[in-house]
This record gives sequence, structure tokens and C-alpha cells, in this order.
Amino acid sequence: MMDKTLWLSSLSLLLMCMCCKGAADAGPPSGGGDGGGNSPLRPASLGIVGDTADVQTVTQGGLVLMGGGRDVDAAFQWMIARAGGGDAVIIRASGTDAYNPYVNELGRLNSVETLKIDSRTLANDTRVAQVVRNAELLFIAGGDQSDYVRYWKGTRIEAAINYLLNEKKVPVGGTSAGCAILGSSYFTGAQGSITSNEALSDPMGGKVTIGHGDFLHAPFLSHLITDQHYVARNRQGRSVVFLGALQASGPGEARSIAVDERTAVCIDEAGIARVMGESRAFFLYAAADKRPETYTAGKPMEWNHDEQAIAVYEIAGSTEGAGLFDVSDFLHGRQQGGRWQWWWVENGKLHQKQQ
Repeated sequence: MMDKTLWLSSLSLLLMCMCCKGAADAGPPSGGGDGGGNSPLRPASLGIVGDTADVQTVTQGGLVLMGGGRDVDAAFQWMIARAGGGDAVIIRASGTDAYNPYVNELGRLNSVETLKIDSRTLANDTRVAQVVRNAELLFIAGGDQSDYVRYWKGTRIEAAINYLLNEKKVPVGGTSAGCAILGSSYFTGAQGSITSNEALSDPMGGKVTIGHGDFLHAPFLSHLITDQHYVARNRQGRSVVFLGALQASGPGEARSIAVDERTAVCIDEAGIARVMGESRAFFLYAAADKRPETYTAGKPMEWNHDEQAIAVYEIAGSTEGAGLFDVSDFLHGRQQGGRWQWWWVENGKLHQKQQ
């Protein structure tokens, strides 16, 4: 009797082990939860909320230029509405997956996943690039844009972002450093940040590092540079220097969209921009025949043209989206709800007046 009891106990233990192994091998279901976790099948993934299975939805293109600081809920909701219930992907080179639950709670999406792409090896990984290409919404988090240039430029990730912008036509946005790289011209930050006073006193100094036309190619943002944290960090002067760098890079007009913190510029598929959030956005335009009078290494900038060097349109944001600006034609397109100003520089000092 003891032998039979011992045999039954051993058989029960064996069956329990087999069941436990089967459950462990099965893995999480494909339909949701927090998958990813930088597994061999999803390299670079910090985690995913929602369904890991790819879906394809009807999308509307659009751009969000966010100025840093607190994220603008309404701008994310604007992108989500254009994503058609598809998959949202957040890309960054540092930080966490904190965007996953935040974005997921703002609207209907199939999934939200964060990829930490912090090497050229990951940026050239076909599996990582495919996750980006499958996105119906892409958002580039803040951080350091020099990392994005160093890790992503000239890789499969660059190609995937440009595919989303120009072929698949999904909503694409970025905040702070993620916004900085969306213009065809961009401040690389390769030598660190630069203040307005530093830039105006030496517009060709070593910290004024601008890339032109060799990275991302967003609709309506050709020959245009962005700036962020604009009023909060007093960056008006440095953005004028950036415009001068665009003028020096070749013939034609120079343009900039500069956004303050807690604010976003949302540009639809027709190039019409509205401003969402708590602060302001600025649209800067320098005509081709109004080049800086002095743009020389070691000398203060001079850009006067009878105190009419740069035309600037300022719009204050709102939750629903305020004002209107036609990004496809800065000077002659539709503008509404803002005010025009003239900006100019005398001996390295920025001046402003109403038109």
C-alpha cells in the first residue's frame, strides 16, 4: 500500500511540473498587456500597452511641433484622431516608457510602444525599423538632439521616419529635442546648447552648428528650422542667428517656427497650422533679398534693413487650437488670430516692434 501511494504521489508531481512548463512556454497572449520589454523579438522596446499584433488603419498626415515642458494633451488627441485607431510608437534615445500609459489614456489606439534607440546598431536593426514603419502615429520624445543626429542620421530609422512622413502619411510629432530635428534645417547641438547672447555676439561661433537638408524631410518644413522652449529660455535671438545661417547656406527665403513650452503647433495635411496650449508660437520669415549685413565670425550680428529684417507672426495658443497660419506660404498665405511684428538686430542686440 505504501509503494502504491508513493507511486501516485510521484505521478501527480510529474504532471504538475509538465503543466507548469507548458504554461511558461506559452508566453503572454498576443492580445495586449505589457509586452516588449526589450526582448530579442522586439529589440529597443521599453514596453508596449495594448495589442502587440500590427493593425493597418486609414490615417491623415499631420505634424506636431511641441515646445517642451509639460506635454499638450490636445495636441496628442489631435494626432490620435488622425491615426485611425492604429499603433502609436514613441522613439527616444534616453528615458523611460512613461509616454505609454499617458498617450494610451488620451484616445482610442490599438497600442502604444516606446523604443529606446540609443545606438546606430539599433537604428539599423530591421526589426526596430519595421516597428516604426508599422506605426500609424509617431512621436519623438525630448532629450538631446545631438544623440538623435549621431544615432539615427543615415540609418534605417531615418528612412522609416521619412517613409511615415512622405509615403504612409501618418501624424508625426516631437517635443523639445524631438521637435528640433523635424525641420529640414536643424540645430544639431553637437557642441552643446547656445544662448541668444552667445549667438548674437558671434553668429559663426563654434556652437552654431546647423545641419541642412540631410536628415528628415517633413512636408512644408523645407528650408525651415525650428526652435523650442522659446520664451521660457529667451531663445528669440538665437533663432534669428539660425535664420541667418539658413540665408548663408544658399539662395532663397529662410523660415522658422518657434514654440514656447506647454505649447504645440499642429499642421494639417494642407499646411494649415493652429496653436494649442498655454503659451505662444512664432512664425519667422526672412526674404531672399534681406540677408544679414554682418554675419562674420567673431563679430556681433547686424541685420537691420531699415528695422524690417524679419517678419514675425505671433499666435497665442488655446486648448481647442487658436489662430491660423498657412505654413505653405509664410508671407502671402492665410493668417488669422495673431499679430505681425518686425524684428531686427543692431550690434548684436535684438529689437522688436509691431507692424
